[in-house]
Amino acid sequence: MNAEKTHPERQFSVLLSPTRRGARLARLITVAHLASWGLPSDAAAHVVAELAANAALHGRVPGRDFRLTLTAGADGRLRIEVADTRGERLPTGGRRAPDADSETGRGMLIVQALADTWGVETGPLPRKTVWAEFTFPR
Repeated sequence: MNAEKTHPERQFSVLLSPTRRGARLARLITVAHLASWGLPSDAAAHVVAELAANAALHGRVPGRDFRLTLTAGADGRLRIEVADTRGERLPTGGRRAPDADSETGRGMLIVQALADTWGVETGPLPRKTVWAEFTFPR
């Protein structure tokens, strides 16, 4: 075994219903876990709220939950992942600004503004995972 290989210090994962209630619960769970880990939660909670709301709105498949995963690494990095089963519906926001009169399309702009980095991973079919990362001082 390689002694230099780092493993996550802490990890938490939960399945939640793809509803507004599930999205709200994802945010509350994030705040509670980050507090117990001694990490700041304001920006992360906003990011989870946006990603979970997107999973409930755009990633919803009847009978299938979305997964929230929080990983706090020994390197001071927090990774947030929200996975749903609509891999064919990738987020487009954050890459371009919505029309000024549009009522939607700003969620990923918020994620982009708050997180150090974010992205999307597809697979295994039919899943996609939208992730965001933060770096905190150790």
